[in-house]
Amino acid sequence: MLTVLVGLLISNKIRPAILFVSAIALSYMLDWISLEDMMANFTNSSVLTLVLLLLVSVAMEKTDILQTIGRQLNQTSFVLVIAKLGFSTAFLSSITNNSAVVASMIGVLKRNQYHSPSKLLLPLSYAAILGGTLTLIGTSTNLIVNSFVVDAGLEPIGFFDFTIIGLVVVAAGVAVLALLGGRLPDRFNNQPTELPYLLEAVVSDDSVMIGKTVEKNRLRALQRLYLVEIERGGELIRPVCPQEELQAGDRLMFAGDTDSLHLLQEMQGLEWFAKSHLKGQALMEVIVSHSASIKGKTLKECEFRQNFDAAVVAIRRGHEQLSGGLGQIKLRAGDTLMLVPGKNFHQHRNMVREFVMVSESRVSAKLDAKQSKFVLFSFLSVLGLALTGTVDLTKGLLCLLVGYLFAGVISLEELKRRFPIELTLIVGSALGLASIMVDNGVAEMLGQGLLTLFGDWGILGAFIAIYLFTLLLTELITNNAAAALAFPIAYSLAVGYGVDPRPFIMAVIFGASASFISPYGYQTNLMVYSAGNYHFKDYLRIGVPLSLVYSAIVIYMVPMIFPFSKVTF
Repeated sequence: MLTVLVGLLISNKIRPAILFVSAIALSYMLDWISLEDMMANFTNSSVLTLVLLLLVSVAMEKTDILQTIGRQLNQTSFVLVIAKLGFSTAFLSSITNNSAVVASMIGVLKRNQYHSPSKLLLPLSYAAILGGTLTLIGTSTNLIVNSFVVDAGLEPIGFFDFTIIGLVVVAAGVAVLALLGGRLPDRFNNQPTELPYLLEAVVSDDSVMIGKTVEKNRLRALQRLYLVEIERGGELIRPVCPQEELQAGDRLMFAGDTDSLHLLQEMQGLEWFAKSHLKGQALMEVIVSHSASIKGKTLKECEFRQNFDAAVVAIRRGHEQLSGGLGQIKLRAGDTLMLVPGKNFHQHRNMVREFVMVSESRVSAKLDAKQSKFVLFSFLSVLGLALTGTVDLTKGLLCLLVGYLFAGVISLEELKRRFPIELTLIVGSALGLASIMVDNGVAEMLGQGLLTLFGDWGILGAFIAIYLFTLLLTELITNNAAAALAFPIAYSLAVGYGVDPRPFIMAVIFGASASFISPYGYQTNLMVYSAGNYHFKDYLRIGVPLSLVYSAIVIYMVPMIFPFSKVTF
């Protein structure tokens, strides 16, 4: 059954969650595991902590910290940019979900004014992976392995148990990325092309942009967001000259895609359309129906905000270039509106008549400065209380999640959409499979097979074997699945040698986070694959040297920090 499971995981034709649930269900049908034991794995405390952490990270994604970091990356020196990107991403990944960090940073890096996204996105993914090795909550894999550790009756892994090794790994990894990242090709055409969404922003009275030209304000060098016209005193300035000086009250019309909304939020001195109505909600995309009563009217004329409990932030009309302010455009059937829905938007009695399609956008509005500080301070406070033993981490995260709901930072709809159901199914099923592997001797049998290959090296050989075995599984399948399959084998090897299982556990943790040479082994690698227009060879070009350096550090340092001391089981 395990052979079939691994084979199907490698084929990548069936979702891992389906495969793991099928395997544990088959095990139950064959009486290899009781119903009580099987279900208990899905309510494991470490699994609950993982789920809560991922849900809390939804609020973390909305803070302005990533935009603040993004503004520091607009520099000409590639080495300096990679260093700042690498260390900041690694730090963020050490305290929150690294997939969330990468997802939020992709848009920021795509708008970098000096370096192509294809030179930055892969280093971003690698830095997030490296940062996950700094703390227990740095990656879901660490928490999954900890759930196996607790299930085996061992002392739980400490929050900073592998931080020393992680710091060395991060420093060396960022150095490799700074040296080799420049070799990545530029696969983006820097020539601007018109994009259909029209967005509006107003130069505030105290804006730092006043008196400066469009060029000096860097409004001509934006990626995926283009200044098409300026409305000043009822007159339109189009096309916009790079030497045009901005004045207070100027209305700037941009053409861009939905990701451009984040860039408007980052611009200091601009008040963009409907900004005051955004408090971190997810945006909605709607299309005006042929039977809509709002056809032929402007947003102001139809009192859109009052009648629909929603604020429009952008308008698109096919590939037609719209002109004028958003509030002045007469709506037509087929117009696409990007809007912020209120609580009563979906309950509007004429929803079907007014809009033919309603879909949720991938874009979420950022929190304002006050809310961002609240989220960051409360999250770090919970972590600090958990580290000092004052509050249990699971209880702290649960209280934090409830607090975010009451504060309106996140909504139940967002939690439903982002609930990690597949990861929960994989972890719960894998815990059951791991116990079966240990109980019926399969883990010991596989461990003996590894010893046959590396037996001449003794305990160190077994340690290296389990690390390389986990690393190989990570590249072939996924990091979580690799950890699930490798842990029982690692534990059986430690029991067989009569030594502390901690170094073997660390081999699994670091091996499961060593996915650098394939876009498929780790979720962040896959996230940047299309966004950066990468080819498989790009991962080999940077990933192979990085993997060699990473592996050398882990194999050398783990036995130093966690010696193979004899213990009695």
